[in-house]
Amino acid sequence: MTADVLLAVPFGIAIGLVVGAVGGGGAILALPVLVYVLGEGVGAASTASLIVVAIAAGVGAGALALRGQVCWRLALIFSAPAAVGSVAGTVANGAVSARVLILAFVPVMAVAAAATWQRAGATNDDDTGVCPPVRTGRVIVAGGGVGTLTGFFGVGGGFLIVPVLTLWLGVGFRRSVATSLVIITLTGLSALIGHLVADASLDVPVTTALAGSTGVGALLGTIGAQRVPQAALGRAFAVLIVAIALYLLVDTLVLGGPPTG
Repeated sequence: MTADVLLAVPFGIAIGLVVGAVGGGGAILALPVLVYVLGEGVGAASTASLIVVAIAAGVGAGALALRGQVCWRLALIFSAPAAVGSVAGTVANGAVSARVLILAFVPVMAVAAAATWQRAGATNDDDTGVCPPVRTGRVIVAGGGVGTLTGFFGVGGGFLIVPVLTLWLGVGFRRSVATSLVIITLTGLSALIGHLVADASLDVPVTTALAGSTGVGALLGTIGAQRVPQAALGRAFAVLIVAIALYLLVDTLVLGGPPTG
């Protein structure tokens, strides 16, 4: 147990750095660490992952909110339908095999990565620009769609939220990262409540170590990201999406998926 707790710290910092810098990727990184590195069962790992990601996103969102980078109205309007959509998507998930879900989702991620990479080349580093006007109908559709996809495919939502905010809702990349972290915090807490109500199991020492170190990493990630050009951040995010897609593909086709214990 002590070894797992100590091992959780460097991995938590690494996960937090990614979440804080690019506004997503936390759940899809935390789950493999919990299952394959720290030896948690999938059930306990999914609950722990929600705690880890919610804390990392909350820390990152707080740091970026102090810099005035969060589009609050957009985040709150987006979060409500996203939470509802995630529930609906989770229910629908039971009708399709995990293998089919992953194989269908990989090309979606590839398209998102390509679009994000292309958009990154057109960004600038102006952090003082105002948030774009909130087109409520479009935001509700986007939130519901992203929530449904994340619930249906059983993956984290940050790497979908950021491209949707930038490409469909016209938010600058830095503001998209900050706003995405607020959305992830709110929807993650909602999902966590559902897990806890269902008496989900949890390894408290390992979860505490991973969550605490992830929070530290997220704070460092938000600080470091301010010194990196937006174009570089956007392209790094696109590379992260591709890496996640490749991981899912290899895990599904070669490794047989995660352990079910």
